[in-house]
Amino acid sequence: MRIISILIVCLMAINTHAAMPSTSPNTPFKLATFEADGMTRLGMVVGSRMLDIRAANYALMDAEDMDRVNIPRSMRSLIERYDQVKDRLYQIANYYSDGATGRSFAFDYDAVNLKAPIKYPYNLIAAAANYQDHSMEMAKRYGNPNPQPVDPDAATPVMFAKSPRSTIIDPGAPFPMPETNKVWDFENELAVIIGKKAKRVTLENAQDYIFGYSIVFDVSTRDDPNAPEEEEQGGFNFGVSWFEAKSRDNAAPFGPVIVPKEFIGDSKNLRIITKVNGVQKQDGNSGDMIHNEERILRHVTSILTLWPGDVVMTGTPAGVGSARTPPEFLKPGDVVEMSIEGIGTFTTPIIAETVE
Repeated sequence: MRIISILIVCLMAINTHAAMPSTSPNTPFKLATFEADGMTRLGMVVGSRMLDIRAANYALMDAEDMDRVNIPRSMRSLIERYDQVKDRLYQIANYYSDGATGRSFAFDYDAVNLKAPIKYPYNLIAAAANYQDHSMEMAKRYGNPNPQPVDPDAATPVMFAKSPRSTIIDPGAPFPMPETNKVWDFENELAVIIGKKAKRVTLENAQDYIFGYSIVFDVSTRDDPNAPEEEEQGGFNFGVSWFEAKSRDNAAPFGPVIVPKEFIGDSKNLRIITKVNGVQKQDGNSGDMIHNEERILRHVTSILTLWPGDVVMTGTPAGVGSARTPPEFLKPGDVVEMSIEGIGTFTTPIIAETVE
């Protein structure tokens, strides 16, 4: 009888262990920062549901008597500690793969207020004219009737920086367009999110430094083609003023989520679509980059160190307003919708800036 009792106890222990959720990435998820019930939370998107990760973690520990794993409160901290917590995140996604219907920590994705995933990264770096078709359309726009494809082995990526604190705004938040003698354009960009300190990376190990992917709307100004030409000034010709064109307040709507790289599929074959007022303007593919993400990271980290949570924008495909015939520019009342395959969609209403 005693032997039978021992066997029963052993079988129960085995069954309990077998019921534990897997630590394998079986259930794809996306990561988000969101607000619900007046609280800003770190979120996991599973299907059409948004889980409060920290609350889901506590519920899982209680339900399955699991060891305690502390989940960070912010996205940047989560990225910094991802290697230590990813097994628990996989367990949460696998355990609540049905969306955790009826649980207080689960919300409908469409019912929450999405925030920019990271507020704020240390660095927000961007590649200029990094798609073959966009490079050629802009070359034609500025007087080259027969531009040739760029050879990535012969050319160096051209990069610029935007201020994270001044330019990043939430997905869905309006862009307040200030008065200026410039005109406003749209650029939809696949953003690479850095996963760990990156300095002088190589083409061979660059993927080791990538955490995931998101979207940034690179709100840009151009010279007004209808304005009279400015008189040539003396001294050195600096060319395009990248600071003026790219670094305006609120000029980097960011989101809606971050997709960890293990769930993105082929990052070099993602469809990129921009619509303005419901009309499609850009329809490109990340495979058309001149300098792919590995080449970009090699170049950037040869100059400065990137840190966990940093955002590297990889350029935009053809179809921008300034290269269209006739040119099309943004104005108050427009709504810009940006989508990238496997990541999601967000909209940015354009409004006139109100000076207080």
